[in-house]
Amino acid sequence: MGEFFGFSTSSIKVGQLEMEFLEVAGPRIVALRYQDSGNLFAEVPTLTTNTPHGDFRYLGGHRLWHAPEAMPRTYIPDNNGCTYQRIDNGVCLTGKIEEMSGIQKKVNIQIDPTTNSVSLEHILVNHNAWDVKLAPWAITMFKLGGKVVIPTRESAPETPGLLPDRKFILWPYAKINDPRLRLTDDRVELSAATGEPIKFGTFDPAGWMSYTINGIEFIKTFGVYHDSELVDFGCNAECYCDEHFVELESLGPYVTIKPGQKTTWEENWVLRKI
Repeated sequence: MGEFFGFSTSSIKVGQLEMEFLEVAGPRIVALRYQDSGNLFAEVPTLTTNTPHGDFRYLGGHRLWHAPEAMPRTYIPDNNGCTYQRIDNGVCLTGKIEEMSGIQKKVNIQIDPTTNSVSLEHILVNHNAWDVKLAPWAITMFKLGGKVVIPTRESAPETPGLLPDRKFILWPYAKINDPRLRLTDDRVELSAATGEPIKFGTFDPAGWMSYTINGIEFIKTFGVYHDSELVDFGCNAECYCDEHFVELESLGPYVTIKPGQKTTWEENWVLRKI
């Protein structure tokens, strides 16, 4: 048993990976360590957003939200009510039903000791008596100092095309001439340094994004749904950065969940030394 800024924690250590999660809040993963590294995740215990339901605490690490983003629905505090159950090389985290939204969040985590990889199953359950439309949204917060890479296409076309094949979405506060941002023909890169807030998104046909820091590469992979409705002008991959942290965000299809049903979004994490 451990402690993370006032919250009790437990750990899973499998092979070269160690993961720490909150026992009664969340579901949240607050630490990820690879070999002899320190915590790769951001730690922001004092950072909050005020809502009618109380302060939402960012804390750092990995969390599950549901899109599209809205106040106060997105920021419902998750400071208590979570339970956990250990499984082979992993854990199942179950949050309480959100009083305002009627949505319950679950994250099932399993570590593969042979590949230094983590499988995460994100689940949103509708406990309302009516349909709810949403998209699963998996967000991982890292410390600053590294580089983000998100593909915008899998490969260059063999012949010139007549229709567009890439998209690049900006949020209102983002500046297209931000010096941390770099666009290439087939990907977006961001130097994760302190600065004004920036957020961008894209449709990532390759189904992966990465963050490299201190000689460790973290790769997040996810399924690609070409024919599904997506939020945020069709984004399935997004990145946010400010003076405190940088986020890698993957989004699933925008779907309608009937009462008592769920939607599931899977990610796989791989870590390696470079």
